[in-house]
Amino acid sequence: MDQKNITFTSNGLSLSGVLHHPGIPLPTVVIGSHGLLSTSNSPKQIALAKACNAHGIAFFRFDHRGCGKSEGVFKEVTSLEARCNDLISAIKTIQLRKDTGDRISLFGSSMGGAVCISAAAYFDIDSVVTFASPVRTADITESQAKSDDADSMDTTFHKKALQWDISDRLENLHHILIVHGDSDKIVPLSNAHEIYEKAGNPKKMIIQKNGDHRMSDKRHQEDFVVNAALWFQKCFAGTLEGST
Repeated sequence: MDQKNITFTSNGLSLSGVLHHPGIPLPTVVIGSHGLLSTSNSPKQIALAKACNAHGIAFFRFDHRGCGKSEGVFKEVTSLEARCNDLISAIKTIQLRKDTGDRISLFGSSMGGAVCISAAAYFDIDSVVTFASPVRTADITESQAKSDDADSMDTTFHKKALQWDISDRLENLHHILIVHGDSDKIVPLSNAHEIYEKAGNPKKMIIQKNGDHRMSDKRHQEDFVVNAALWFQKCFAGTLEGST
């Protein structure tokens, strides 16, 4: 496995990422979009990158604007539209490279899932994997007040800069794996059910028993990585049919 640092621009901001390359000619690629308060160094993304490489799939993880090593002041540059622009720029950057193929799949965690669902409409995406993805921010805002995890969230900023409802984009989805914990206190499980019900085939939903928004259980993390990497591999190979 070879790791390459990549810098690219989105709306004039310099963004930083890492390409995990499996060392084969023109591999298929998964691009990851991290959650609201996370970075590309999320353990889920790093573990998933390694698992994808084992299947001969490249993985590109990057810091959205205002996060990690990328430019921008978080509260000034963060919005769903801005992050969609970042992901779109990341996809175009990978497509222009000479060491990767042109077939792309997406992985998004929490807000990153909403970003992937939104950006997928602009490209011929092979597949999508989401974890704890919110369809609409009204659900998050309502659940925050009841959550033990709410201390890490800025409600005022959330209401001002992060308002969306992507329910009208779900019917265009296909080849999607939806993973969600049934004890998620930030994004209600109903969001996963809505995505599954509206998305086209092939599709699959995995509900993690007693799973939280951070995927804290190591067994959940391990199972997720195995299932997500296998989903990407099967979708790229064209061996999936129907729904489960």
